[in-house]
Parts: sequence; C-alpha cells; structure tokens
Amino acid sequence: MFRKYRYLWKWFVLLIVVVLVALIVFNRDWIKDFWRGLSYKPSTEMVQIRDKLDLTSQGEFLFNASQPVLNESEDFNEICRFEKDEENAVLGCYREENIYVYNIKDAELDGIRELTAAHELLHAAWARMGESERMNYADSLSEVLKQNKEILEDELGTYDSNEQKEELYVRAGTEIKKLPNDLEKHFATIFKNQDKVVDYYNKYISVFNNLKAEMEGLMAEMNRLQGVIDEKTVFYEQRANQLNAEIVEFNNCAEIAGCFTSQWAFYQRRNALIAEQAETERLYDEINSLIDEYNINVEKYNQDVISNKKLNQKINSAAKVEDLD
Repeated sequence: MFRKYRYLWKWFVLLIVVVLVALIVFNRDWIKDFWRGLSYKPSTEMVQIRDKLDLTSQGEFLFNASQPVLNESEDFNEICRFEKDEENAVLGCYREENIYVYNIKDAELDGIRELTAAHELLHAAWARMGESERMNYADSLSEVLKQNKEILEDELGTYDSNEQKEELYVRAGTEIKKLPNDLEKHFATIFKNQDKVVDYYNKYISVFNNLKAEMEGLMAEMNRLQGVIDEKTVFYEQRANQLNAEIVEFNNCAEIAGCFTSQWAFYQRRNALIAEQAETERLYDEINSLIDEYNINVEKYNQDVISNKKLNQKINSAAKVEDLD
C-alpha cells in the first residue's frame, strides 16, 4: 500500500510540473512583464505622469512593464532618433520593449509628456496583440480614418504601409474621442478615461494650430491689404498725373490774357483744382495708412514665424539652442 501511494505521489508531482511548465510556456510574456514591472523604479516625474494618465490596473501593469523613462536630448537622440527623423520632431519612442519620452519642460506645452507617454504605451499594447486580435479592430480603425481624415491622413502619410495600421491604432486611442464601440471598450481596458488623454493631445496641438491659424489670418489680411494698396495706388497715380497736367494747363492759361473769360471763371477753376488736390492728398494719406497697417501685420507675422520656429525647436530634440534666437 505504501508503494502504491508513493507511485501516485510521483504522478501527482509530475502533473504539477507539467501544469507549471504549461503555465510558463503560455504565459511567458505575462511573467516577463510581471518581473519587469516589479523591478521598475520610476522617477518622481514619471510617477506624476503615470498618475495623470489615470490608468486602469491593466494599463498600469503594461506601463510599468514598459519601464518608461524621461530623457534629455543627448540620451534621447541616441536611443530614439534615426537618420530618417533628422528633419522631424520626435517626442518619444518604443524600443526593445521600453518607452522613452523626450523630457520637454515648457509651460506652453503642458501635457505633451503625458500625451507622448500614452502614445508610446499604446505601441506597447499593440506589440502584445496577436495578429487575429489586431484584425478584430481593422474595420473599426478604417472607419476612424474615414471619419477623421483631416486629422489623421497627413500624419499617417509619413509612415510606410507596414507601420500605418499600428500608428492609426495609437493615434485613434490618443487623438480621437468619438470611436466605434469595440475600440472604446478596448481603450477602456487601458485608460479609465480615454477622453482625458485626448484632451492632453488637443491642449498640446492647439498651441500649434492656433498659431498656424493666426499666421494664415495675417497672411490673408496682408494679401487683401496689398490688393487694396495696389488698386488705390494705380488710381492715385492716374489722378495725380491728371491733376498735375490740369495745374500746368491752369498756370499756362493764367499767363495768357483773356484765357479766362472772367475773374469768377479763374477762381472757380482754381478752387476746383484746390479741392481736387486736397482729395488727391487724402487718397495719398489713405494709402500710407494702409501701408502702415500692412507693415504692422508683417511685423506680427514675422514674430509668429519666430514663435513657430521656437515651438517646433522646443519639441525637436535635435534643435540647437542658438538656433532659437
């Protein structure tokens, strides 16, 4: 009887070993993420960013497993920038299962680090999906693109065809509020409030969009003013030339006896020329006023160009400080 129990015990131990091996094999990615998250020691700033993202337990698990770090420009460029990115602003990257965020400290761009961390977190989520799971969202992502072409199409155009699906998924989760139900449910497993993440994007991008809109408005106004100035200048020159010719004619007539039939005719013509001269001078002053207005707009536009350059360099880790002046 003792041998029989010992025999059963061996089979029981073997069964336990097989189950453990199976669990490890089928959950090796989860186990790896678990240990990576357990060993993650975020900076105080990254803890604040994580808290601001308001992640679910699953989202926080993935966040910690991806071990996000804030990098200053030198380290960030070494990790995240490639030759193809030389002219582009790179805010973050997901490399070798790690999230890297360019440490942009600027009150004007508040929220940009949170948005970047969320963006890269979704790259981490995509990396853990199987192809069948990704295909489950294909139709919904296509619908998102169709409904938001104005926002997404240009951005996606900078990626090759293999990267576009992933980038569409990431941008849908961080830039679009109204999503198909299946995507809303999916992103709700990562963010407690996905709209809050999109608000970070809108806050950051509005700084650029508002400046762009102002520049476009100034350019349109300058073009309008230039058209008015050109039109009035042509009219002024014609009027001034005509007036000068009439003044010459008046002066010549005044030197010829009997040219004016009466003193009343002389003063009538003289007063008419004086009135015409005053009107021509008024037109001249109006043109100068328009030119002053145009120049003010030019100055504002040039200031906006500098501001836009500075903004873009603030988010470009490859920008040199001296280039900002």
